[in-house]
Amino acid sequence: MNSRLLVIGSLSALMLGGSVVGCTAGSGGGIASAGSTKVRANPSSDAAKATKALARRDALGAVGFAESAVAAAPRDAGYRLLLGQSYLQAGRFASARTTFADALQLNPGDAKAALNLALSQIATGDWGAARDTLTRNAAVIPAADRGLAFALAGDPASGATLLTRVVRSPETSVKARQNLALVLAMGGQWAGARVVASADMSPADVDARLAQWAEFVQPRGASDQVASLLGVRVSDDTGQPVALALNAPVQIAQAVQGVDVVKAPALVAAPAAAPPSEPALVPIAVAAAVVAPSQHPTIQFGPRSEVVQAIPTSLIRPGYSPTKVVLGRELASAATPARSGTWFVQIGAFDSPGVARDAWGRATRRMPALAAHGPSSATIRARGSQFYRLSVGGFARDEADDLCRRYRNIGGTCFVRSAAGDQMAQWVRSGGIQLASR
Repeated sequence: MNSRLLVIGSLSALMLGGSVVGCTAGSGGGIASAGSTKVRANPSSDAAKATKALARRDALGAVGFAESAVAAAPRDAGYRLLLGQSYLQAGRFASARTTFADALQLNPGDAKAALNLALSQIATGDWGAARDTLTRNAAVIPAADRGLAFALAGDPASGATLLTRVVRSPETSVKARQNLALVLAMGGQWAGARVVASADMSPADVDARLAQWAEFVQPRGASDQVASLLGVRVSDDTGQPVALALNAPVQIAQAVQGVDVVKAPALVAAPAAAPPSEPALVPIAVAAAVVAPSQHPTIQFGPRSEVVQAIPTSLIRPGYSPTKVVLGRELASAATPARSGTWFVQIGAFDSPGVARDAWGRATRRMPALAAHGPSSATIRARGSQFYRLSVGGFARDEADDLCRRYRNIGGTCFVRSAAGDQMAQWVRSGGIQLASR
């Protein structure tokens, strides 16, 4: 995916609280690790060198110097933040996630650490944790950044609400308007995206931008969109070195003497007689996002479950035998009671029921399992025009997240929202599609 898709003049569509990065690092195999790097006695000097390396987009050098600074001063939140930014520039999202969580634990009010932690969680496929991070830190993360981050975390509806408030306020900016346009596109509202983008761009540039966004909203993997926004390539990442863990058993005397830090095979429990100033870790809201150094975050999928929405009794005509779903191919599924959840996966918003029906056919060809849920629709009006939402629903939140994530992973576009007047799609009610029954 083109890493220059979202550049607007000297701005990118997402500003990381002043810590913009834009390196196209290599595979990351040669990036320094604290497991084999000599601990230095001058962390401020290493931090300064890491900052200069970031400025010249030398991810390899930045990671090496920042790891040395953290190894020498592990309780310094600023050094941890710098290390997290270095990992982001190197495309090492798992390591960045752990490091930003550590920085946020040391300094809970750090907006940069909070926003970048959410982005790292999105890039590692944990949308739920990212939304929790954004919600907990709403008071410190700028709304223009938080809105786009919510959309990247699978909730463009909340993102659009946040950004609309900013755009209508005296604090509006080109960045906020373009973020709103992108979020509308991510939610399938292309007409609205065009109107908002046109506020700052010529018609020809708007056409080019929408074409770029059409590619952006169809990621192949969990990290694609974040990597594109940051302008980095995803690297192989085994996680933050154990020796750099926030509570790793590293002796301060070693840092002063300049001895090598050896990666321990397992974490050593803290001595029972630890001084009161070093309390044992307990589960708190910020620590909930911390990834243990010996674990590597991965996308966790829930159990696969395919069901068919039950046909309302009023739609069952006497004298007809059970039939199969026909959507370009025959898919037979047993009918089950209607789901009682209140969350929906929206696939798009279209100009007419006919266009929505065609989109449903394309969606089920892309992911046949969608057909088992049955299409829903709702009519909305936006900017004087009427649109038809296409969705599947009745899920619990985690089920909706899982379905949308699987659909996006195969190139589809979707987002998760709560119920908003969704009913069985019009063409289904009129007999255009036959639902499976017994």
